[in-house]
Amino acid sequence: MNIEELRDFCLSLKGAGEKMPFDDKFLVFTVKDKMFCLTNLEEYDYINLKCDPEKAILLREEFEEVTPGYHMNKKHWNSVATKGNISISQMKEWIVDSYNLVVKGLPKKLQKELLEE
Repeated sequence: MNIEELRDFCLSLKGAGEKMPFDDKFLVFTVKDKMFCLTNLEEYDYINLKCDPEKAILLREEFEEVTPGYHMNKKHWNSVATKGNISISQMKEWIVDSYNLVVKGLPKKLQKELLEE
């Protein structure tokens, strides 16, 4: 999945937005201002995705392209190599999982707003 495909897919999710809150290198995708995906634009080698802690461990064991989240909480985030054997459909599934985890953690009021958009 190249950077344009990543951007298009992330922004296709309901209520998703993008910003660069850290510097001009890191592109962050958010839902209701909560991050669900980020990547380095200068070195598009990986994306960071939120993940259920138990599933995160299983994915790291199964796929060499999946490692603990670089510069993130290692329990809740995985880094996924953008070059390797991970299919686009698998990458999209993990992005949706990350998005859904973030939505699930939003206050009920924000979840309701999201449903009404």
